[in-house]
Amino acid sequence: MTEVQKMDFLHALYIAAIVAAELMGSKIFAVGGVNASVAIFVLPLTFSINDIIFEVYGKKRALSFVRSGLHILFFLVAFNILALVLPPADRFLTTNDAYNLIFSKSLRITVASLFAFWTAERLDVYVFSKLKEKFKHHKFWVRNNLSNLFGLLLDTTVFMFLAFYQPGNFWFILSLVWPYWLLKFAFAAFGTPITSLGVKWLQKKNSK
Repeated sequence: MTEVQKMDFLHALYIAAIVAAELMGSKIFAVGGVNASVAIFVLPLTFSINDIIFEVYGKKRALSFVRSGLHILFFLVAFNILALVLPPADRFLTTNDAYNLIFSKSLRITVASLFAFWTAERLDVYVFSKLKEKFKHHKFWVRNNLSNLFGLLLDTTVFMFLAFYQPGNFWFILSLVWPYWLLKFAFAAFGTPITSLGVKWLQKKNSK
């Protein structure tokens, strides 16, 4: 694959992970006594891809991925609102309430994700940048995991409070943040060898 093809693949995977998390993230399942969104399988991937891009192409290119993800989230919010306000066709009346129930909840989750994504991904890039200044091109696994650790903590905290906060449940939401954050970080840490391979793959010379 050429350099352009590799970047296209990573960018497509990055956007696909964001869209999948938004469209299917309202599905909750139980794992190890913790209730978690199915988005947990794809969200850590966005942080790992960002670290791969930063390692090979630098901070500006990594931030361009973050901006593209933010644009996608803005589009999803706008289209979600449009879909909810448009009047249903007659044959769709019987299922319209169910549709609105599902996607009105999805709207709040998407808005929460937008703010969480923007702040957390920028923190991830910032921490990775500072660690790279310290370690240069050494200890990628340390830089990758520490930046993910802080980025995922901010992402989880912002998202949980914006998506699910109601008066009187502050401590309940806070109690959910810690196990959910650690679970997401565990998924990200488990993928560290794959992330390292991703860096080597992207650094390889172009092949036709």
